[in-house]
This record gives sequence, C-alpha cells and structure tokens, in this order.
Amino acid sequence: MPVVREFRLPDLGEGLTGAEVVRWLVEVGEVIAVDQPVVEVETAKAVVEVPCPYGGVVTARYGEEGEEIAVGAPLVTVAVAPAEGASLLAETAAGMLVEAAAEVERPLVGYGVAEPEKGGRRRRVGGAAAGPAAVAAVDPAPVPADVPVVVPVVVPAPALVVRTVPGVVPVISPLVRRLAREQGVDLAALSGSGPDGLIMRADVERAVAAKTVAPTAPAPTAPAPVAREGVVPLRGLRKAVAEKLSRSHREIPAVTCWVDTDATELMMLRRQLNAAPGPKVSVLALLARICTVALARFPELNSSMTEDGSGIIRHAAVHLGFAAQGERGLVVPVVRDAHARTTEQLGQELGRLTEAARDGSLTPAELTGGTFTLNNYGVFGVDGSTPILNHPEAAMLGVGRIVAKPWVHEGELAVREVVQLSFTFDHRVCDGGTAGGFLRFVADCVERPGTLLRQL
Repeated sequence: MPVVREFRLPDLGEGLTGAEVVRWLVEVGEVIAVDQPVVEVETAKAVVEVPCPYGGVVTARYGEEGEEIAVGAPLVTVAVAPAEGASLLAETAAGMLVEAAAEVERPLVGYGVAEPEKGGRRRRVGGAAAGPAAVAAVDPAPVPADVPVVVPVVVPAPALVVRTVPGVVPVISPLVRRLAREQGVDLAALSGSGPDGLIMRADVERAVAAKTVAPTAPAPTAPAPVAREGVVPLRGLRKAVAEKLSRSHREIPAVTCWVDTDATELMMLRRQLNAAPGPKVSVLALLARICTVALARFPELNSSMTEDGSGIIRHAAVHLGFAAQGERGLVVPVVRDAHARTTEQLGQELGRLTEAARDGSLTPAELTGGTFTLNNYGVFGVDGSTPILNHPEAAMLGVGRIVAKPWVHEGELAVREVVQLSFTFDHRVCDGGTAGGFLRFVADCVERPGTLLRQL
C-alpha cells in the first residue's frame, strides 16, 4: 500500500521564519512528480515556488491563500508508492506520459491527460476528497528502487468516463486552467468541445482569439469610487519593509544634505556613448559608476554598524543597491561587486535586475547584502527627498528628476539640465565634512564627467 509522506515548509534562508501562501499549484488528488513545485509563497524577500521532494498523489494541503505558514509546519501530504516491486507501475506511468505528449483527447478520470510541462503534472484521481481516501484507487504493486515513482489511476474498463468535481469546471489539464487564468478567460462561460463538455486547450485559445478581434464597446462611465474604511493587514514584503524602515528610523541618527547640480555635460556624454555601437548606457549606470569611484575616495561611507552598535564594519567590496518599482512594490535589488564592473557591465546588470523586479522574479540573494544604496526617485517626477536609510547601511545617494532650468553657466544665464542630489548618511560613521566631501565630489563628476578619468 502507498505510504503517506508529510512535506513541511523548508527553511528558505536569510533567517526567515515563515511564508505566506500566494497560490497553490496543485490540487488534492493530483499526481505529482518528484521536485515538482506545489505552492507559490511570498517571503519578506521574494515570491518563490516550493518544490516537493516526493512523487505521488497529493492527499492534503495545509493553509489557504493569504495564510502565513511557519517554517517546519506541514505544507502537503503525498501518498508515495512502495519503492520496490514489479515494473508494471513504471510502464503504466510511461504510457501516461506518452499520452500526455500526444494530448489524446478522450474521456479520462478527473481532468484527463496532463499536458507536458517541465516538472510536469500527471493526472488527478477522480473526486476531490482529501486524506487517505483519495488514494484508494492506487495500484499497490511494488516498484523497483531505481524507478521514479509515478502513481497512476487504475480504471475498470477501456471506456473511461469523465468525473466532475462539484463547483469545479472540468478542464483537460491544469495547464489549460492556468492558460485561461493568464489570458483572463472565464472557464465557466465556455462550452467544452471534449467529451461531456470537457474544456480543451483549443477552446481556451478560441476564446482568447475572439477577445482579440472583438470590437471594443465604449466603457460606461463608472461612478467615482467610494472610499471604504478598514484595516489592511501588513504581510509579506510590505510587513518586512515596514519593520526595516521602523528600525532604521529608530536606531540610526540619519542626516540629509543636498545640492543642485548642472547635469548637462553628463547627459551629453551619455548621448555620445549611445551613438556608438553596443549596449545603451543609462543615466543610472553612469551614476552608479560615479558612486563606486566616490566610495573608493570616501571608504568610510561604504560601511555599517555592528549589531550592538559598538563598532563600524568597513566593507571592502561595493555591493550597490538601487531602488526599483516592482509588482510587489518598491524593492532594492543589489549589484554585486559594482566597483569591479565597467560602466557597460553596470548598465547590463541594472537592466537585468530591473526587469526581474518588474516581473517579481528576484531571488532573496538578489535583495540582500547591499553596502550602499542609489535611490533614483526622479523617475516619479520629484526633485528631492529625505529617504530613510536601508538598514544596516550607512549611506544613500538620492537623485531627483533631470529637468531644464535657468542656470548661470560661465557667467551667463542659460537653460541647462539640472538635477538635485541628496545624500543621507549615518552620523555615527562619519561627520558632516566627510559626507559633504562625498556629495561635492559626486556633484563635480556629474557637472564635469571628465573628472572621473583621474580616478579610473
């Protein structure tokens, strides 16, 4: 008989004690493969998929979407077939995979043949019951230890029937259900072309095509939204940000100074660089290069305080964090060893991490370990800010929007591209003279980019 194994939420690293369930990727009664992702969870660092080390039938899930699960708490239970015995089970499983690859459209138990997918799902056991009863149809024949375990559904006759779960639209496979969700197709509104109304991939694709070509009627004027009172719970990333900023504001005696700077020459340099063949260079990449050079000149600002506040930790490498707006809110990805990268390499890594922030694919390792932060809030159309430091870092450079303004240039009034630079620092690691010197050096490099050649 199958053995029920319990899979607990593993330690996801970075000292995290729990995670919030974002989305379940499997259903109770579904057959899964070894290391197949079963749930998507949100930690204080990132959204990650959690793979299960067992293959078999999912008999129970623990936790609803939006619920917090502690590390070490049960996540799912899986009915695993014995690891020794005849090869009949493996041959049956291979046959199932061949059927899935060909996507044979015929009546099946539950949701039918699963479509091929990396770490692919197999089939569901008919019905939706959780617990040991969900594995009653599993063939108890043993399997050799060296054969991957996939638990098939034993059917009484060649003519199989479709069984529907109350309240669940019958769909050929979970992949088709995911396609419908991603394309905004309401499965309940579709008439399936498969046996007994089973919804096939082609049905969803036709619905997507119809949405694309259908004329769009003018949307009726909606009434102004009415504000609702209530409490929005702090969870996941938002909770971690709130705790970190509160700690920073509570523990760090931060000071901010700023200066208006003529960025005309820097923008001209960027246009010259981008006129040449090769990857484009962003303003953020140029500012990142300026920061690494400035930190080499003022190394005390690439530091942090010890946990007990009794000493200052000087960092040899510059791991440059930068603020990026993602689908989960504002995050701070980190460019590792920024001081050792060329301007072009900095631009490529900044671009990669920005895209990852937008699609929510940043890993915890890409969001931790920064030693200095570059905050380009000018993208929001504002000139200045007094940001809170990214604990436990000791300094942050803020950059406002670059905008044409009247400016005295070489003794005459002219229209120049001006930016406000702000610098926030931990007063425990340095005095105002050091902070002012750092900011003035950055401003000089922005106004006269050729100054960088002396430092490279």
